[in-house]
Amino acid sequence: MSLTWIVVILTVAMALIFDAINGFHDSANSIATVVSTRVLSPRNAVIWAAFFNFIAMFIFVPRVADTVSKIVRIQAGDPAFVYVVLAGLVGAIVWDVLTWWLGLPTSSSHALIGGFAGAGIAFQGTGVIRWEKIWATVRFIPLSPLIGMALGFVIMIAVYWLFRRWRPYDVDKLFRKGQLVSAALYSLGHGGNDAQKTMGIIVALLVAAGALDENTQLSLLDPRTAWIILSCQIAMALGTALGGWRIVKTMGMKLTKLKPVHGFCAETSGAFTIFFATHWGIPVSTTHTIAGAIVGVGSTTHASSIKWGVAMRIIISWLVTIPFSALTAALVFWLIKLIHPVF
Repeated sequence: MSLTWIVVILTVAMALIFDAINGFHDSANSIATVVSTRVLSPRNAVIWAAFFNFIAMFIFVPRVADTVSKIVRIQAGDPAFVYVVLAGLVGAIVWDVLTWWLGLPTSSSHALIGGFAGAGIAFQGTGVIRWEKIWATVRFIPLSPLIGMALGFVIMIAVYWLFRRWRPYDVDKLFRKGQLVSAALYSLGHGGNDAQKTMGIIVALLVAAGALDENTQLSLLDPRTAWIILSCQIAMALGTALGGWRIVKTMGMKLTKLKPVHGFCAETSGAFTIFFATHWGIPVSTTHTIAGAIVGVGSTTHASSIKWGVAMRIIISWLVTIPFSALTAALVFWLIKLIHPVF
């Protein structure tokens, strides 16, 4: 076995580890509201989220994976691009681990995209990047939380009006059950969008190694690509099952106080936002989306109920994710370039 293929195998393993970290880091957002409203215990909530993360592969067409795999213009069969993918993953993982340690709900998705792009630029400059793919993602940095916020506000107002004659006890009882459905929908969205980003990275890696054509489409019916879909969804589900409790605390308990009806509206609005983005092949941050939805729902009662200081801390961490992960990946690539004979 050649050195290149050894690196390919190790990079696939690293990509799946990243996917598990993504599940550990980001999927906490899928259960934040259902835990903070005490509808499910943390243990049961992560099992619930992991299951629906996994079955997302049977529902969504992998358009997001196609977008991610084409961020960098890869020359098929050029082993140097294998190291571009490797460096991009390292940059993303370093950022993910750091922000997890700090308890910040930043975006694993943007870390991966920033890392991949940063490594590509370090190798062949800005011309190797398909900027339209980057801008589609960058546009949704503000749009995904704003759409989530707007939907959360509108759905919450509609629910207030529809159930205005109900007793608070009856409303609470109904939406405790309803939140199981909304949490499942949000987890489906998370699994459908986030797992596909790692699939796209693996496709890019195999194109660089000459194992796949640049125009290869992921499908469960194609034995060449079915293993990519299955392994990524399993890795994300396992990562979700491990949980990320410090981030759950920030998202579900520090932003605003939630009741089951609030959790239902936040998760439903977040789910529909991600469904829309996934359908159009746009990699979005589930963290951004659920945070915006929680703020939108919380603002219907009283704006002062939202902990704006926590929200600003989260926003600042979002803004630095892509440039920091890109810089880290570029440094890793330059280090590889210094010591590896392929360059």
